Amino acid sequence: MRTPRLARPAAAVAAVLLLLATGAGADVRLPAIFGDHMVLQQQEPVRLWGWADPGEQVDVALAGRHGSTTADAEGRWRLELPALEAGGDALTLVVEGHNRIELTDILVGEVWIGSGQSNMQWSVTASDNAEAEIAAADHPQIRLFTVPRVTAYTPQDDVSAAWQVCTPQTVPAFSAVAYFFGRDLQRALDVPVGLINSSLGGTIIETWIDRPALEAAGMEAGRLAAIEEAVEHAAELESRRAAVRDAVVAALADDGPAAPGFDDAAWPQMDTPTTWEDGGLPGYDGVVWFRKTVDVPAAWAGQDLVLHLGPVDEIDDTFFNGVRVGGMGSFEPRVVDFWAAPREYPIPGALVTAGANVLAVRCIDGAGAGGLWGSEAADMYLAPAAPSSSQPPVSVAGPWKYRAGPELLTIPGLSNPNQPTLLYNAMIHPLIPFALRGALWYQGESNRSQGLAYEARMQALIGCWRGLWGVGDFPFLYVQLAPFRYGSSPHLLAEIWEAQRRVLDLPNTGMAVTTDIGDLDDIHPRNKQEVGRRLALWALANTYDRDGLVHSGPLVSRAEVHGSALRLYFEHGAGLTSRDGRPLDWFELAGTDGVFHPAVARIDGEALVLFSLDAPTPTRARFAWDELAEPNLVNGAGLPASPFLIDVE
Repeated sequence: MRTPRLARPAAAVAAVLLLLATGAGADVRLPAIFGDHMVLQQQEPVRLWGWADPGEQVDVALAGRHGSTTADAEGRWRLELPALEAGGDALTLVVEGHNRIELTDILVGEVWIGSGQSNMQWSVTASDNAEAEIAAADHPQIRLFTVPRVTAYTPQDDVSAAWQVCTPQTVPAFSAVAYFFGRDLQRALDVPVGLINSSLGGTIIETWIDRPALEAAGMEAGRLAAIEEAVEHAAELESRRAAVRDAVVAALADDGPAAPGFDDAAWPQMDTPTTWEDGGLPGYDGVVWFRKTVDVPAAWAGQDLVLHLGPVDEIDDTFFNGVRVGGMGSFEPRVVDFWAAPREYPIPGALVTAGANVLAVRCIDGAGAGGLWGSEAADMYLAPAAPSSSQPPVSVAGPWKYRAGPELLTIPGLSNPNQPTLLYNAMIHPLIPFALRGALWYQGESNRSQGLAYEARMQALIGCWRGLWGVGDFPFLYVQLAPFRYGSSPHLLAEIWEAQRRVLDLPNTGMAVTTDIGDLDDIHPRNKQEVGRRLALWALANTYDRDGLVHSGPLVSRAEVHGSALRLYFEHGAGLTSRDGRPLDWFELAGTDGVFHPAVARIDGEALVLFSLDAPTPTRARFAWDELAEPNLVNGAGLPASPFLIDVE
């Protein structure tokens, strides 16, 4: 599992935001969620808010609708305009106080927020068929908004982000699950779709929930108290953080180690591909230079080449003979979405000489694993841009010289987003109450040890967000985790699956099952297209009332004893079948002693009949109760059944 990546805002930036938020001497201002190219939720009042001088009159105009209000003593204002319908020409929003704000190219349609950990953060560029998907991502009716990955001790008022039109240039780093969901939705509804991505890899669910909801659920009292203590020392911590940032910025201005003649004789070596934690830098976060001399065949001299490095975690600048040939991500502003993206950089022939050539990579990692890490050795190589069978690629795997420094400061509490409320404060609260249709959620890997207790945490999250947005039980659609070889207790993941299934008891929820599209050896399955499609099926069927859609795989509803067999009934069970034509697998029965035994399953209409000689008096049944389970039970639409644990009625 990938560990968290987070931005570290400078103290100066925080001070400016605070000044603006209080309206002290400031012009009228809107939060960043309102901007050019945004999508407003149709059929919901347009909620607008912002800041101005205390007592300043604020006038708003949008699509022939007008509103006026006065900023309060703290310089805050809020008003609503009547709801709009989707369609028509792009709109302009005008907000006037002492100054005038004009936002253009505004569409009205459907707005969804996607959140969670790395499988929601996972980018289009790191998903299946990425090159073709990106090339085809010219969708002027889809708009994208990515919330920066930052933390905060207290609820924040704004984020540093902007809406973008969906194009091949803007989509690569965006959440793949959210994008593919939105693309399917836009095609089906033929209305504009706005997608908000607020996610961070490796994070626990508690960090996405506000303090009152956690307290009401009786959760995290000790860690909430620790955060209060950290707030008392916030100024000191921010000062230390700023000094570290300045050191890194200075290091990024020095490309000296990329030069071919740079003396790296005293540098140690690291075998790649590997994370630098496993290669000699345990627990290190910061800047690391890597250098390698590559012997280029004489026949390649003057030819255009392509360097294949595999993924670099998180940010890289890559040089060939002292000239920068590529890079992904940035430190300021902090963009780390490419930590799993393979690096493939073109090298102009003018740089290529026969014999020794020097590769250099400057890598920055802010949390968790870092380095030249995510590929097989065979996938790290240098080759001509026009492949030729006369000369095999030259490997760039194996030993690289490296030098670490400067190191990023790890500050207890704020540096670790896996503390309760921190991401809610920084990445969710600033968006409320921007009108939206619903939420997408893909998370749970980092809470796997909690098993069935995860249900209560999901209920707290959903209740928290619905309550704060104040528009009732808006749709909350989520992804049931995929099978993966965690290597610990095989039943922990199954308990998370069951907890997620039980959350469907909450109104207006939906769950995309993924047991058939996972990868047992990769916690980040690449087929995000199907994940997005399955979430879109739930939305189209339940939120948008599209008839005739099978939107869920079989969900067990009850179990009845019939003699020595157990009969299971399902919702969404029409056309039960085996997806691979083999006998149904991963079913178990327990008798009065509570011990589970493998069971034979037979389809009987929209029900299953289970039997086991070792449990002649069945009392419980379970299905796919193992982290490696990739069961074959599906319905007639090919959607997989959810794992379950159920007692006899």
